[in-house]
Amino acid sequence: MVQGTTSDAGKTTLVAGLCRALARRGVAVAPFKPQNMALNSAVTVDGGEIGRAQALQAQACYLKAHSDMNPVLLKPESDTGAQVILHGQVFRPMDAEQFHDYKKVAMEAVMSSWQRLCSRYAALIVEGAGSPAEINLRENDIANMGFAERADCPVILVADIDKGGVFAHLVGTLALLSESEQARVVGFVINKFRGDLALLQPGLDWLEARTGKPVLAVLPYLQGLYLDAEDAINSFQCAGENAIGRSGDTPRRFKVVVPVFSRISNHTDFDALRLHPQVDLEFIGPQSPLPAADLIILPGTKSVRADLALLRSNGWQEAIAKHLRYGGRLIGICGGFQMLGKSIADPQGIEGRAGNSSGLGWLDIDTLLVPHKQLGEASGQLATTLLASSSCDDSSRDDSDDSLNPPVPVSGYEIHCGVSRGPGLARPALILAEGRHDGAVSADGQMFGTYLHGLFDGPEACAALLQWAGFQLERGEAAAVDIAQRREQDLERLADCLEQELDIAALFPALQLAPRAGEQQADAFVALNEAN
Repeated sequence: MVQGTTSDAGKTTLVAGLCRALARRGVAVAPFKPQNMALNSAVTVDGGEIGRAQALQAQACYLKAHSDMNPVLLKPESDTGAQVILHGQVFRPMDAEQFHDYKKVAMEAVMSSWQRLCSRYAALIVEGAGSPAEINLRENDIANMGFAERADCPVILVADIDKGGVFAHLVGTLALLSESEQARVVGFVINKFRGDLALLQPGLDWLEARTGKPVLAVLPYLQGLYLDAEDAINSFQCAGENAIGRSGDTPRRFKVVVPVFSRISNHTDFDALRLHPQVDLEFIGPQSPLPAADLIILPGTKSVRADLALLRSNGWQEAIAKHLRYGGRLIGICGGFQMLGKSIADPQGIEGRAGNSSGLGWLDIDTLLVPHKQLGEASGQLATTLLASSSCDDSSRDDSDDSLNPPVPVSGYEIHCGVSRGPGLARPALILAEGRHDGAVSADGQMFGTYLHGLFDGPEACAALLQWAGFQLERGEAAAVDIAQRREQDLERLADCLEQELDIAALFPALQLAPRAGEQQADAFVALNEAN
């Protein structure tokens, strides 16, 4: 089990790298996270919903994501409450105190998933949540040491040196654990180191002498590493540091703006745009004005009515209206799509207080929130009505000629409680499998709404949507980024790094893996072997 001294210490990354390193050695390995709190989620092969990080880790194992890999998922709906997902399905909303009391029951759900995975795989790599040293959350813990003790699982403690205070993080975290929990920690991993390792070595020697625990690895800062984000957009992204591994010297011609809602969900929808060498995508946080843009995208949200009110209170509605008057393009995804309609009704309080809200009124649709959540993967093609409205098309051509608008494949996934109806759906955005329609395109061709997440992940769909929004390629430029290919490349890069810096064979003695060629196990790993 990989636990971290803080959130974002590198748990997800280390687990994904270990999963890929073992999987490509032929080990039957799977990821596991007992409890996750995240608004970035993924659809599973068994029709459930789990944290997106575990779906990434499943891919690292060459597996389809399964609900057992993340049996408890908390999707925040407010600062004090969340929707509880058990084994991939909505259980019910709970406030923090209710869930704290419920954790004893939730542990049984966790252990049933754990036992099923144990029966199917030779190795499980477990990810903790936050920090194991959160004193106020220790009672009935199911996310960190509470699970490790119940499952009798050894623990690696990882810390991010790039944040500063890495020795205080590690020593302080260890000191706040019980004696049995301290004994369970087999060693430390220091993440995101850059500089001369010789200058760090005195600190490593002190840490090992002080704690009696080995430093298993010091992992270098991997510039430009792309892995799906587990949860929130950080402040650096909102400030404009949005591209992953991009050069600051590269001019970017096409401006995309995404307002950040309080409960923004699946912001990984925009990773392909953040990686595009000619697209300048900017997340705009609350209380900030929307800058001039070629394209504005309203993202998904777990609390659509509350975030619609936030949109209005920030003055974004007026800014978007001005953007449209000047010919700009607008996309709404999932909750953002619902906002574009005339009304959003939540009579049962699915996403908070029951009630109705007036939408932005730009699409002739009405949305009703219902208890049953639509979950599933979907594929199809962009509607020809959308392609015909491309601002780059020759206005003299005959758009009724389908040969001028060849089908553009699209794929993604649906995660939503809303059902939308109305005349606006007569101009669908997508034609999905078996003739099912999704979303809507406005009569003037300026607006596009869909329930499909992952819309830009397919290079052909991404290129077509950018063209529709007004982006024109110059000779020799790539039309879009293949996000799936990039993810695979970086998983391989991460696994290569771990193979170089961490003795994988010694870390998993029961698997009887061959040691790294030309190298012998360090004394710390020999001791770990004997202990296990």
